[in-house]
Amino acid sequence: MKIGLVLEGGAMRGLFTAGILDVMMEHDITPDGLIGVSAGAAFGCNYKSRQPGRAIRYNMRFARDKRYSGIGSLLKTGDIFNAEFAYHVVPTQYDIFDNETFGHNPMEYYLVCTDALTGRAVYKRCDHGGHGFFEWVRASASMPIVSRVVDINGRKLLDGGVADSIPLEYFESIGYERNVVILTQPDGYIKRPMRMMPLVRMWMRRYPKMAEAMARRHTMYNAQLDYVRRAELAGRCLVIRPDTHLPIGHISHDAKEMERVYDIGRKTGTRYISDIFRFIKPHEQCSLTKFQ
Repeated sequence: MKIGLVLEGGAMRGLFTAGILDVMMEHDITPDGLIGVSAGAAFGCNYKSRQPGRAIRYNMRFARDKRYSGIGSLLKTGDIFNAEFAYHVVPTQYDIFDNETFGHNPMEYYLVCTDALTGRAVYKRCDHGGHGFFEWVRASASMPIVSRVVDINGRKLLDGGVADSIPLEYFESIGYERNVVILTQPDGYIKRPMRMMPLVRMWMRRYPKMAEAMARRHTMYNAQLDYVRRAELAGRCLVIRPDTHLPIGHISHDAKEMERVYDIGRKTGTRYISDIFRFIKPHEQCSLTKFQ
């Protein structure tokens, strides 16, 4: 029986997830596999590379750096997070991503994108780091409207959260029978229909299936919350979520704000660490081997 880690997105709310992941790494917890969506993919890759602290470190360092993100980048390049600097310069020159450890760590890493031509989810297993890998991460985290479509081998890709925000059902379908699910919205959250859909449809006119997926995302997301709730009641997953709405928007240039959300994640992770061990203890021999 394989144990998985399922990470939803949420843009900068993902720093809450990063705090929990760092606590789990510090306790040498290594699941058999991880699947991340959007920010969950961008920050979750540090779990496989065994680099606690990296996500909050580079986000705080470049919080106000115009090369990293902002309206200037959006106007100049079409990406609010600068594609070249954020995904290729930072991990190779400033806060080095450990491609070697990522490649040698036996933990499986998956991410989710949305095919802009079909509006359907694309699931990608990544075994090695490098330029191509970070293009997949960029695609998974490329929020529609404020990001260009990412072309990978002819596939037109955008944020995975549009098609599969909480990929628990998918992970179960490929053999992950017990999963720790980290959400970035509090219990009781209900996603509402996207406002200004006529404007979205006009903006995404080249990708009508993507626009349709965005229009029905609230229905998909709320159904996934119901699925997670049923899985939790059945004992198949342990759900970790913030107690209240996280005090940060999709985009932030405030390093202290980022640190506050990250610290909330760390405190939550510390509070849940015993529950995590109890949840996975029956399968400790096969699923909690320390990665050296």
